[in-house]
Amino acid sequence: MLKKDCFYLGKIAKKFSFKGEVLLFLDTDEPETYENLESVFVELNDENLIPFFIESAQLHRNHFLRVQFEDVYSEEDADDIIGAEVYLPLSMLPKLEGNQFYYHEITDFEVIDETHGAIGKLSRVNDNGVQPLFVIINNNKEILVPVIDDFIVKIDRENKQLHLRTPQGLVDLYL
Repeated sequence: MLKKDCFYLGKIAKKFSFKGEVLLFLDTDEPETYENLESVFVELNDENLIPFFIESAQLHRNHFLRVQFEDVYSEEDADDIIGAEVYLPLSMLPKLEGNQFYYHEITDFEVIDETHGAIGKLSRVNDNGVQPLFVIINNNKEILVPVIDDFIVKIDRENKQLHLRTPQGLVDLYL
């Protein structure tokens, strides 16, 4: 499985028992969705995703999943995977509707502003700062628009369009 075909689920945070059980931190608002997994992909050795099959799992304190993997039956085995990132195939993401979206889902959408019309293509969502930003490319110019619910009018998945209502003057700064 290639990393580009997967989404980040979380990280193996620490050992739980001397029998190789680990605590997997789930980076999600709905950890219960992932309680009955059969397997996950664990990133070992710089971007190699390796399937790990789950013998048992149960939720543990909010965002942790207590996991017993097949073939991980000692503290030493568990030490080898502590800190490793865990992924699942994109096909396992719950479907979102309406104006809810995953950042990867709207890449390359045409962006249409209520005032300016078509203003470019969505290159990516930059979520490295405090406020995620839509990065829109218009004739080699970058337009940055904060990802704020009030700015999003509609996501048209069928026509690959993102409709925005930006504050007066924001887009003008870039054009």
